[in-house]
Amino acid sequence: MNVTQASNLLLAEGQLASEPPVDLVKGSATPAATVQERIPAGDAPSVPEPYPLDRAFHAMLARFTGGISPLALSLAYLDWSSHLAAAPQRQLERTREIVRDTSRYFDAVAHAAAPGQNLWSVIKPQAQDRRFAGPLWQSPPFNLMAQSFLLGERWWHDAATGVRGVAPTNEAIVEFSGRQMLDMLAPSNFAASNPEVLQKALQSGGENFVLGWQNWCRDLMRMLSAGKSTGNEQFIVGKTVATSPGKVVYRNELIELIQYHPTTEKVRPEPILIVPAWIMKYYILDLSPRNSLVKYLTGEGFTVFAISWRNPNAPDRDVAFDDYRTSGVLAALDAIACILPRRKVHALGYCLGGTLLSIAAAAMARDGDNRLKTITMLAAQTDFTEAGELTLFINESQVSFLEDMMWERGYLDTTQMAGAFQLLRSNDLIWSRLSHNYLMGERAPPSDLMTWNADATRLPYRMHSEYLRKLFLSNDLAEGRYRVDGKSISLSDIHTPMFVVGTVRDHVAPWQSVYKIHYQVDADVTFLLTSGGHNAGIVAPPEEPGHSYQIMTKAADAPYVDRDEWLKLAPHAKGSWWQEWSRWLTARSGVLNEPPRMGFGNVDSLPDAPGDYVQT
Repeated sequence: MNVTQASNLLLAEGQLASEPPVDLVKGSATPAATVQERIPAGDAPSVPEPYPLDRAFHAMLARFTGGISPLALSLAYLDWSSHLAAAPQRQLERTREIVRDTSRYFDAVAHAAAPGQNLWSVIKPQAQDRRFAGPLWQSPPFNLMAQSFLLGERWWHDAATGVRGVAPTNEAIVEFSGRQMLDMLAPSNFAASNPEVLQKALQSGGENFVLGWQNWCRDLMRMLSAGKSTGNEQFIVGKTVATSPGKVVYRNELIELIQYHPTTEKVRPEPILIVPAWIMKYYILDLSPRNSLVKYLTGEGFTVFAISWRNPNAPDRDVAFDDYRTSGVLAALDAIACILPRRKVHALGYCLGGTLLSIAAAAMARDGDNRLKTITMLAAQTDFTEAGELTLFINESQVSFLEDMMWERGYLDTTQMAGAFQLLRSNDLIWSRLSHNYLMGERAPPSDLMTWNADATRLPYRMHSEYLRKLFLSNDLAEGRYRVDGKSISLSDIHTPMFVVGTVRDHVAPWQSVYKIHYQVDADVTFLLTSGGHNAGIVAPPEEPGHSYQIMTKAADAPYVDRDEWLKLAPHAKGSWWQEWSRWLTARSGVLNEPPRMGFGNVDSLPDAPGDYVQT
């Protein structure tokens, strides 16, 4: 009996909503197979079991390295230093550059007080570097200290990159890790060399240091406490964020499916299913009412469903990546089919949820399952060869190290995932905040987005290992080796119209990588490149100023246009991509009709939105 048949049988008995297969929040008397028990025989992870004592040693070592493999780092530096040592001409050229820049720098020091002197005569910050953007950095000696630091950054970049013979991945690791160390030494990070901090101390009589100490103590107490306090306690799930009215209409051991109440008299016949990533809480798309995509969609006349993933613990160590497809996407589609029979679905996948949706769609297309009307992917990759700086944390040595760390706990802890993302933007997410909070003694105004960002999730051991190995390391999905139910799938089997969104400043899923969907699927692809980053670019309500985007559609039988050419050809527009997507969905939806019923069977035993799983 397949999932759909089981759903229909339970629906006929009036039990599916009121007696979920496994309720890990409230418990259930209904016997059912767990996720682990449903794993097909012979589908165990392909990674051979290493020696347990070695794994325990690596797990212990990971506590001191923050989850970074010291061997991976050492091998990268050995590769780079060995090739640089064997390149005497390159060494000579770099030495000449250092002598030349040093001479120019001391000349700037000697003439710093001269009238009309160009303040950034030696080197100036890049446009995206905001550390030295303030007017106080324009005067010596602070301007000179900033230039000295920027010269050091440039010297390191020139020395670490372009060395003939170094593997590109090792070169990237060396450059990135060295840059992180240099960023720690930026003059903006120290009170004595930061003119803005000194001015604040002079104006406040040193009160900023007292306030900064208090901020540090509060943050330390939050970090040591067992609770989930974020410092933004005014943003509470279900009260001030994730407040769109709705009902949990289906629950299993992995998901709660939320159906949102309609806010218009008539709705489009095709519902929308939101598949978020399980490395984040789903309510990134239902933040405050002013910036909730869910609220916007219901206001546009769509029936909206959203998956809320359960946060795994150690007993869920053997939950597989494919369980998220079967117990997640397919189970949600089966439940929607019980509420809206014979209706096709507009499916949306965000980040890793988009990758999962593409896998599910390819498998459905292969098997003749045509329940998807359209597919929307937000900042989601299907080819991982250009996955940005995140790939620096993913090589064979690093993945093995992470597996050993997860093997002991049964999951990847929230701190490792959050730490990796913060390192990708260390200037903005680490050092500038430390300076602002502890040296200036100020606090950034609380926001719903930052509260959501602090509400981290865990990742099961087996799922994360399969994800890293099959998708990142082997790139099986893009190269046609990814297997579902024992048979390979191909993205080229997808013929469903697609709306794909990339963001300009995405450090997690670079838009250049997201763009590759164009030559992977056999479908009409509307690609939209929006301003902002991985999260702020997606959460773009129409009322919020400053948003812009480019958009262009490629028909399935049209010739391929490369990324650089696309940037030249795609029309520019001001405003939110939400409105563009709503128009695209409306053009592919039926006429308005009466809203559907809320759930099926007896849903009284299940909670209202946002449900229970989001609270774990």
